[in-house]
Amino acid sequence: MKTIFIGGAWPYANGSLHLGRLASILPGDILARYHRAAGDRVLYVSGSDCHGTPVAVQAAREGVSPGAFAGRYHHEFTECFSRLGFTFDLYTRTDQSEHHEVVQELFLQLLDHGYLYTRSALQCYCEQDQRFLPDRYVEGICPHCGQPARGDQCDYCSALLDPSDLLERVCKICGTPPVLRPTEHYYLALSKLQDELAAYAGAEHGWRENAVRLTGRYLQEGLQDRAATRDLDWGVDVPVDGYSGKKIYVWIEAVSGYLSASRQWARQTGESWEDFWLESVGEGTPEQGITAYYVHGKDNVPFHSLIWPAILMGAGGLHLPDRLLACEYMTLEGQKFSTSRNWAVWVPDILSRYQPDSIRYFLIANGPEKRDTDFTWREFIHSHNGELLGAFGNFVNRSLAFINKSFDGRVPQGEAEALWNHAINELYLKAGKLIEAGRFKDALESIFAAVRQANKYFDEQKPWAMFKENPADCSHTLYNCVQIIANLANLLNPFIPFSCNQIRSFLSLGQPCWHSISVPAGQAIRDLTLLFERIDPKRIEEETERLKAQLTGGG
Repeated sequence: MKTIFIGGAWPYANGSLHLGRLASILPGDILARYHRAAGDRVLYVSGSDCHGTPVAVQAAREGVSPGAFAGRYHHEFTECFSRLGFTFDLYTRTDQSEHHEVVQELFLQLLDHGYLYTRSALQCYCEQDQRFLPDRYVEGICPHCGQPARGDQCDYCSALLDPSDLLERVCKICGTPPVLRPTEHYYLALSKLQDELAAYAGAEHGWRENAVRLTGRYLQEGLQDRAATRDLDWGVDVPVDGYSGKKIYVWIEAVSGYLSASRQWARQTGESWEDFWLESVGEGTPEQGITAYYVHGKDNVPFHSLIWPAILMGAGGLHLPDRLLACEYMTLEGQKFSTSRNWAVWVPDILSRYQPDSIRYFLIANGPEKRDTDFTWREFIHSHNGELLGAFGNFVNRSLAFINKSFDGRVPQGEAEALWNHAINELYLKAGKLIEAGRFKDALESIFAAVRQANKYFDEQKPWAMFKENPADCSHTLYNCVQIIANLANLLNPFIPFSCNQIRSFLSLGQPCWHSISVPAGQAIRDLTLLFERIDPKRIEEETERLKAQLTGGG
């Protein structure tokens, strides 16, 4: 049994989730479901990132507390993840005392070990708003590529920035140019860890290519020390005398949520967080050690490949990330998602009209795993009708419906065919390896290749004709179809759990597992219903028009 930690990226509690964000989070649940089915010990955590100036500013505009404002979206996120079938062991939030305690503990450990130091530096200050500006609230032109950028990072060239680096700086709140004022802060000595981080990043971890490439670039350019505190009024207090009015900076604080959530989970359940975090647990064979997955978007690569490892190294004795699964970007009908322009498919909205399995399937089969991809309503609806309904749902329904009609609703007599037995066993091995490697799209495609082969088997055997000519052969064919369906319910469960749960109900199966199973002859088929309904293609135009109206403010 392996010990598997899965850290899902923390969505920012400043607005609803859209599909582009969801695409980068969903793979964590696939990993968790797979490893649990394989018999591994799993801890899967995430939460809502509730701190930061955007939350505080919008809360003030609405006349509510930052906690209440963030809590609105935290509740919405929790509801969406539940409806999508996410299986977090804990989904929490950063504005809780447990999180603050762990962040402050890590800060003091870094300070004690010599990885934090103070220095005075010039920081952007908005004279109109009378406040120091967080990096993300300074906008301007990237000095490296000339594109619009925020004060912490350029989304076009992925350069890590300081607000003072930007050209033509303006305050995001009021649009006026900020001035530079001196202020004292703690800095994380990333440069002190350059060699150690280079050795760590150079090891074979199973990172995606984007993480390898971007991290290598940052290391080659030379790591710069970064401010670990900021002049903010909403966040985690700096646990040092003389630093009242300053907070631990969110890029240190938010990633620390992986550890704080693990410890909160342990307190709530009586389980051991240490088993998933302490390096001493990882000694021995790979089967006994810890494997830590981190699932996030491409824009968060440096925070997971360099910043979080630096914090863990500096604190000492804590397990470093093993596998970074960073998604590329997803666009919408050929354009970048834009929350400000309302050019987005919002998760609560799409869940109100479509099955969660349809959303999950599309975001894996057509998601931005290795390259940027585009969500279109045409592709989404054709994907549902052609693949989920036309291939998978069709095979399950026609097989079980025929048994209901011709065999009194009970699995007929038969013998497992050696070719199918071999193919199914090989599929468990192949799909499992692909999932562990973060190749979810390939894993799903390999399983759907078997679905298509199963449909071909049904068509070639012609049980509707065979039933009259040779009932024993028909019985044998449908017995094998049931075995295929039962195993597909295991193999597809990480991806489309709701329909797989329906199949388990039809066939009275146990919990998902990651090995071949069989259903005995005579087993009753219970409460058979359609797994999927056809979506009228007219909905493509309706949804496209809805999106356009949403953009112009008409919907």
